[in-house]
Amino acid sequence: MHKHVEWDTPGGASVDAHYAKDEQHRVTPQPGMMLTARYHGSTVRVQVEAYKDGVSIGKVAALVGDNGDRHDSHGELNVGDMVRLPDEKRAFQSAAADDD
Repeated sequence: MHKHVEWDTPGGASVDAHYAKDEQHRVTPQPGMMLTARYHGSTVRVQVEAYKDGVSIGKVAALVGDNGDRHDSHGELNVGDMVRLPDEKRAFQSAAADDD
């Protein structure tokens, strides 16, 4: 059973928006790939197990807070939860803070 998740809007990090005019370089998610989404301000990494009709299905592999710390849970979402991630909610991973 998949956990229902209300993903945050990816905003400027949207994969859909980035590839809107360049579909030929867009990659279709495959099993084993890691995708990124946003949930309640945190970054969520999802390992794809299946993809169909614009939706990836996979397990939450990591929950990363905005300070870079990893967590086992955030809100109602836990590492290991099976989730559905629609293409329009996919995001590019946030850049790590540069200490220099």
